[in-house]
Amino acid sequence: MNKKILDIAIPSIISNITVPLLGLVDVTIVGHLGSPVYIGAIAVGGMLFNMIYWIFGFLRMGTSGMTSQAFGSRDLNEVTRLLLRSTGVGLLIAFALLLLQAPLRWMAFQFIDASPAVQESATLYFNICIWGAPAVLALYSFSGWFIGMQNSRFPMYIAITQNLVNIAASLSFVFLFGMKVDGVALGTLIAQYAGTGMAVWLWLRYYGSLRRRWHWRDFANRRAMMRFFGVNRDIFLRTLCLVATTVFFTSTGARQGDIILAVNTLLMQLFTLFSYVMDGFAYAGEALGGRYYGAGNHPAFRQTVRRLFAWGTGVAALFTLLYVAGGQSFLGLLTDETEVITASADYHYWTLAIPFVSFSAFLLDGLFIGTTSTRWMLQSIFVASACFFLIYWLGADRWGNHALWLAFLVYLGMRGVMQAWLGRKLVFGRGG
Repeated sequence: MNKKILDIAIPSIISNITVPLLGLVDVTIVGHLGSPVYIGAIAVGGMLFNMIYWIFGFLRMGTSGMTSQAFGSRDLNEVTRLLLRSTGVGLLIAFALLLLQAPLRWMAFQFIDASPAVQESATLYFNICIWGAPAVLALYSFSGWFIGMQNSRFPMYIAITQNLVNIAASLSFVFLFGMKVDGVALGTLIAQYAGTGMAVWLWLRYYGSLRRRWHWRDFANRRAMMRFFGVNRDIFLRTLCLVATTVFFTSTGARQGDIILAVNTLLMQLFTLFSYVMDGFAYAGEALGGRYYGAGNHPAFRQTVRRLFAWGTGVAALFTLLYVAGGQSFLGLLTDETEVITASADYHYWTLAIPFVSFSAFLLDGLFIGTTSTRWMLQSIFVASACFFLIYWLGADRWGNHALWLAFLVYLGMRGVMQAWLGRKLVFGRGG
């Protein structure tokens, strides 16, 4: 079982690690342009797209869970239809985003109290990157489908290619052509379409035989579509809670000035780095958990749970040690802004608790997605988000930015606690 977990987790970790590394490269590029405004602009611009795209993350998660179950039950016709449904819905959403980009941009900035300089640069970033929506949402569907098919190597190949293109293009635009935030945005846009193009090519090259299973009369089967949208509705609402928490975290930092915004952005890179490593094991939970659940193989499902939590505990311990030993030095690689680095020392210790507080939430997310137990995910994050806002409201006047970090840690921990309690019968085989 360990080998099966690692066969999925390791390529997924490699894929995922390129995402925060890409963010780190973007932050590092603008971090050496001579002003914290550029760091803030990347933070706000990136948050705007996180806010938009995370809402539609069900295209990846729902596709992964349902595909893994169809794969486990050996229903290749449904496997094929799931990819068609997901990409079709994704492209419709993407074109709607393009049509509505002006009101979306206006609404997004109503929630962010950034300085005029940061807002100007973030607007430029938004205006360029919004044109990548069709590529991003199509890639969500392909990535979820590949993972559901127990193939995490293809998302790895796609992610590596996409991020190499992004890094090369961004560095060229900024340092060869003298661009700033707009150069980083153009690099991102080019890479998004490069990644999606590669996903289509890989599917045609290695799964092209499934085209004979396309039966358009079954594409919009009422029962199947109701299940598709039912699962994705719960993930959609769950993601709204996640986005609300993230947006509040960033916008609250922005209200405290450009320095605190830059500090929180840099420290959140430590959380992002850990989260994408843990997501590799969560993807293994999606693929294997869904496969064994769909096949009705309950002993293998229980064994998957036990081994995943053993790996999660070990990874959390490793990251805690790494952050204790070199967290502050790591921040120095991201920026040469002395004022930002000095200010971050007052908040660095909050990040040391992140690995052990949060790892169970990542693993249970994966298992619940694989088994399409999405209602429990929604209920858990609703309670966790309520705790986040309550704790910050109670402590903001006294502790300021420290209250924000305390609320964030409680939010992460409460997600895991609630998921373990609600899903105790499915996951642990007892209670409920």
